[in-house]
Amino acid sequence: MTTQQHIRAALIDMDGTLYNSMPNHAKAWMRLMNEKGLQATEEEFFLYEGMTGAAIIDKMIRRTLGREATEAEKKDFYALKAKYFVEMPPVSLIDGAVDMVADLRRRGIDTILVTGSGQNSLLSRLEVDFPGVFPAEKRVTSASVKRGKPFPDPYLRGLELAGVNACEAIAIDNAPLGVASGRAADILTVGVVTGPIPAHELYAGGAHVVYHSMRECADFLPGLLDKIETITH
Repeated sequence: MTTQQHIRAALIDMDGTLYNSMPNHAKAWMRLMNEKGLQATEEEFFLYEGMTGAAIIDKMIRRTLGREATEAEKKDFYALKAKYFVEMPPVSLIDGAVDMVADLRRRGIDTILVTGSGQNSLLSRLEVDFPGVFPAEKRVTSASVKRGKPFPDPYLRGLELAGVNACEAIAIDNAPLGVASGRAADILTVGVVTGPIPAHELYAGGAHVVYHSMRECADFLPGLLDKIETITH
């Protein structure tokens, strides 16, 4: 990682970081897999968090059918998966997410959404749950990049939207592929345990720091930021 400077932007994941949406995503994916006769387990979709829907569909078709997914399959299958997600009960905010974001904003730190999702039903909630925090021009979604997490592209795009260098940003993500993406973009990367993926998997993905809940992150991230400021100045 490059020498850390003043933190000017926080690049923040959505599913599993702001919203407790991964259980519903996993169930929606499994409904699609069963309907299409594709081999999968519900648990593995937690590990694929951060990949684009197209990449997940391609992975499943390669595994089961031994060929690449067509563009039509990627589009049509993801539309079905999105439909199944919408049909499930609304997801809740992760405890501590609002407080974590509020502290960043109080410090004057710009907030950028960096998600592998294209789920409009959830993206449309951001302005309600986080008013003014993630405007459309400050969002990286599955439509923003060709290569999703764990490639650095999503977080690199986030840096572009924030107009900052990697050493002026922090990435916050709850999935191994997400922290690998932030680390590959040379950003100070914070992992947060919010589901079944244990802390050691986030460290293995490249997280510099791991908090064991979003509430813990909200409580202790300010101290980390203060420490960075003290070292910098």
